[in-house]
Amino acid sequence: MGASARVPRTLVRSRAVQPGYRAQTEKSRYDKLAQAFARTRLGGWLFIRVFPAIDKRLIPLTRGRLMVAVGQPILLLHTRGAKSGEPRTTPLLYTPHDGRYLVVASKAGATHHPAWYHNLRAHPDDVKIDVRGKRIAVRVHEAEAAEREQLWRVVNDNYDGYEVYQHRATGRTIPVIVLEPLG
Repeated sequence: MGASARVPRTLVRSRAVQPGYRAQTEKSRYDKLAQAFARTRLGGWLFIRVFPAIDKRLIPLTRGRLMVAVGQPILLLHTRGAKSGEPRTTPLLYTPHDGRYLVVASKAGATHHPAWYHNLRAHPDDVKIDVRGKRIAVRVHEAEAAEREQLWRVVNDNYDGYEVYQHRATGRTIPVIVLEPLG
């Protein structure tokens, strides 16, 4: 599946009303420049190491109104450490889709999964997210096979760097995680 794979217009239209989400065809010049920077190794490093530390504090202080990746849909993922059991908070880019939240365990194309992915697998029944200042308990599952292929196209329509990351992540398939609100 190439980076130019298009999402069916019905999918794009159904998400157009989602706050913070814009399909690639709707992205501004600034959005496209920011995505191009994030695809670089330096950009990936900043979005993995530096910006999350800022967003972890900035997003709760502003109830989701301010974040480093201005204009992008960012949520705070609340998990428990896989080994420690201690609370962990991770800011992540998400893609809203059919009332659910899709996150991608890309780690900018690292050859291993991010820590938050292991936390989800170890404690899938104790996961919450903060979206635009609201805390939401979620059910977690990893998309597989045909579902993953379909959702991979959807998340790439939100951020076109995942294909670059998949190429970098030799030896692993980057997981697409579905977070479904409970109740």
